[in-house]
Amino acid sequence: MKHKRVKSRKRQWAKKSIASVILLNMLFMSSLPLVVLAEGEPATDAATTEATTAKVTAKEVKIPDVASIGLQVKSAVLIEPTTGEILLSVNSDLALPPASMTKMMTEYIVAEQVKQGKLAWDDVVTVGKNAADTTGSRIFLAEGDQHTVKELYIAMAVGSANDATVTLAERVAGSEAAFVQMMNETAERMGMDTAFFINSTGLSRADMPEAFRPSEDRETVMSAMDVAILAKYIVQDHPDFAEFTAIQSYPFRARDKDPIVNLNWMLEANKDITNFKAYAYPGLDGLKTGHTIAAGYCFAGTAERDGVRYISVVMGAESNKARFVETRKVLDYGYDNFEIKQVIAPKTTVEGTETVSVKKGAKTTVAVVTELDVKFMVPKGTQNPTVTSEVTLMSADELVAPLAKGTKVGTITYTYKIDGMSNAQEKTVNLVTADEVEKGGWFRLLFRGIKDLFVDLFDGIKNLF
Repeated sequence: MKHKRVKSRKRQWAKKSIASVILLNMLFMSSLPLVVLAEGEPATDAATTEATTAKVTAKEVKIPDVASIGLQVKSAVLIEPTTGEILLSVNSDLALPPASMTKMMTEYIVAEQVKQGKLAWDDVVTVGKNAADTTGSRIFLAEGDQHTVKELYIAMAVGSANDATVTLAERVAGSEAAFVQMMNETAERMGMDTAFFINSTGLSRADMPEAFRPSEDRETVMSAMDVAILAKYIVQDHPDFAEFTAIQSYPFRARDKDPIVNLNWMLEANKDITNFKAYAYPGLDGLKTGHTIAAGYCFAGTAERDGVRYISVVMGAESNKARFVETRKVLDYGYDNFEIKQVIAPKTTVEGTETVSVKKGAKTTVAVVTELDVKFMVPKGTQNPTVTSEVTLMSADELVAPLAKGTKVGTITYTYKIDGMSNAQEKTVNLVTADEVEKGGWFRLLFRGIKDLFVDLFDGIKNLF
């Protein structure tokens, strides 16, 4: 056993001696300047310093309980569309009959067809038998009547006309049944988990013209959350929606004694209308009412104030007036208690990820900052909300000079949760280079290679002891 230890020590000293000889030869025989060992790198520019976020004390504010506003509905929800934050939820995932709020999906698909150039607002459409036989809210279209897409769309969005809605559905897809398939496919794409459509209007199956009823004995259903998701797509994909939904009245035909009157009493423009001014709501410009015996009184509303838009949905209110009274409670809850706050400025340095390594560059590292700002919905009065983050960087092999300023090097996901709410808000932004990195010259890269060789050699010697 003693003999083996002696042999081992001899081998270790032999390794150290060989390494020392190699090191001495390289130090004294090489013609390269020793300054290579201390090759400096250019300092990062001032942009990184300016972008650094100061650490400050957080101040969180609690929000009132939803029960405090005393909602009298079967379900309700309030969301802020840009952050996706759910600010109020009462049975919001419960699938219920939505009545004419169904037409919001028809409105969305028709507007998409126009946006994609498959349909034009001035296209003339001929009314078919299905539309002419449709009952409920209508403008009494006869089979063979002709109207433009725009005229029919206004009748649908403003007056909730079932016959105009069916006419548009058949124009888009050839039949209402084919259009319903489009509706269900679109709902699935949007992530509407409970939504199922049997027609374009929201009528119950028994109220549809018998020859055009679906064979399957099912009814249209949507949760309040699904309606809010659909509304979010409308306001974001078609920001001109209010050109239709905010119309107070519309003369559909010259011969008609009375114009179509908007069923949405809460339009801000109604503040000067005697019959509606008690319900008019500042900033409200849409979206859709709905009523059947099965659904009760429903309303999907949206309002914008000081750059903040909310989407509210109430389902199963007890009366026509009640749906607007309850909607006011929901929207007030949002505007009274919440605000959008920038929690991360653009071009912010992330602590712990101030720089990343770059291969084959004039510099070996480059400063990193966030590409965009981050905004979250927070309780009013909150200062410096507590936000968590998670960084994901690209592979080192992908970061090879030259790199332009603003080159993506990874992502950072910020998460914020309001105390008392189950859902957290998340936003992912790119991490980008704060300045450019030029490709290093061959001489610099050679010196850097020799430097790395010496570092590795010293580490090897150190590890022997």
